[in-house]
Amino acid sequence: MGFLQNDGDIILDAVLTDTGRMRLAKGDGSFKISKFALGDDEIDYGLYDKNNTSGSAYYDLTVLQTPILEAFTNNTSTMKSKLVSINRNDILYLPVLELYTTAGKGSAKNANGAFNVAVDKNTIDTLVTPGTGILNGFKPNDDVSRVEVHQGLDTTELSNEEPLARDLVEVAYIVEIDNRFGAIFPPPGGVSNTVLETDTQTPAATPSFIDDDNIASYYFTLRNTNGFVANLGGTEDSSIAGPRGTKLGLRIMSSLELRTSDYLFTQLGTLATSALSNDAGTNLTSGNYRFIDTTVRITGVNTGYRIDVPIRFVRST
Repeated sequence: MGFLQNDGDIILDAVLTDTGRMRLAKGDGSFKISKFALGDDEIDYGLYDKNNTSGSAYYDLTVLQTPILEAFTNNTSTMKSKLVSINRNDILYLPVLELYTTAGKGSAKNANGAFNVAVDKNTIDTLVTPGTGILNGFKPNDDVSRVEVHQGLDTTELSNEEPLARDLVEVAYIVEIDNRFGAIFPPPGGVSNTVLETDTQTPAATPSFIDDDNIASYYFTLRNTNGFVANLGGTEDSSIAGPRGTKLGLRIMSSLELRTSDYLFTQLGTLATSALSNDAGTNLTSGNYRFIDTTVRITGVNTGYRIDVPIRFVRST
């Protein structure tokens, strides 16, 4: 990995994604470039100096000469901030995604700062009832706890009952999770449009794609009747202060490997040094459970805004 030479000419360095390279290698005609993305992860726009005494041609010189790494294909470590094009110049605010974590609403984090997924029956039985920030990963249908994300303009300058401009509303989301640990499950009241059979015989969504790093990507839209995405009303309790767009809700089903084996917890996890308590005071005591920390990444397809949700998979020892 090296740096691009940027002392003169403008260089466009483009590479194929892992999926593109895989299809190119097949040689069966399935390779066709249909999409591309641009990013500016390494650019510090704070270096723009409009007071440069050498004149306007030097205002952005430092920005243009910022050392930039060559493009690389690993989707987990590149293109963190994708660029978007909006064909109007009257936008004062851009929408964001925010976790809805109001206490007592079924979507709050646990006191340890994460959403904890109890992976097997033994762990669920030990806790008796999941509680705040603890999701039933063994049988998600038995639990109303969920992860919920709200989208809109988080500002008090505009009323939350003002409509959000149509081109700023997220109507589709991409959800990414490590496929070794779990699968995405519809929120309470949602109806999954696909079925993944497990030993608990409960339905979960089917990934749209699983990459070479075992990261599963799910694609959920407002139009699909799967219950994941819904409009966010202006009078609803929300983490968004201004005009609202949509909301995404989901639960997490633990993988068969996490439910039936200690292997991943031993290789990738940690033995707990503090108790995990539910609302009733029943808890997994220190030293009696292992956990794996990871994230679920949620990206708005329209604006590209992304949020990483902290997830902790928990298994009683």
